[in-house]
Amino acid sequence: MKVGIVVAVVREFEAFLEDSSLKVELIKSNHHDVYKTLINNNEVFVINSGYGEIDASAATQLLISEFDCEMILNYGVVGALKKDLKVKDLFLIDKVVHYDYDVSQIDPVRPHQYNEFKDEFIPTNKELDNKIIKLMPNIKCCICASGDKFIVDKAIKEDLSNQFDASICDMESAAIIRTSYKNRIPCASIKCISDTYDGDGKDYESNVVESSSKAFNLIKNLLQII
Repeated sequence: MKVGIVVAVVREFEAFLEDSSLKVELIKSNHHDVYKTLINNNEVFVINSGYGEIDASAATQLLISEFDCEMILNYGVVGALKKDLKVKDLFLIDKVVHYDYDVSQIDPVRPHQYNEFKDEFIPTNKELDNKIIKLMPNIKCCICASGDKFIVDKAIKEDLSNQFDASICDMESAAIIRTSYKNRIPCASIKCISDTYDGDGKDYESNVVESSSKAFNLIKNLLQII
């Protein structure tokens, strides 16, 4: 199978690049660096998209269109929206809301809802999710609030948590999951907390590499059974 992995941030990407067990080939494509490796006979194409929904969507589409990827995976770090969540807690995104998106003033949809979905939540692929849960039965499944902001303000964290019952927030998963959905490609997103509810962004810097490695290790285990 051809599998694409989208990683937003260079420091998250290091978990893949520094894995000495993988033989990696660099491919240039449309001004992007795409890294190819083999995991359990799966051809794996990994791209560092950059921050935000636009770049994440473009990178996801490139993997699907240029490299014929049949599955998209995403790993990385996230911020906690709830007080009881800890650094290095691992999550499987069950569904995601793009909280920046709203056309409800002009279309008959709810705020934050894309018209191809029944509500404001973009679903993941349940068959793929179940494989991940089988690998790690104690993994936390959650709602992610996704938008083009790095959130530090506790008032915003509380609002996102209360409004959507979201546990975590990031800047790319809405784009990756929706782009995969529109291409009829299964997608899963595994995230690990780097910055807590009480954090001010500094804990992100301290924890991003180790938290990313924890998420990538689960991706590798998944690719061993696909």
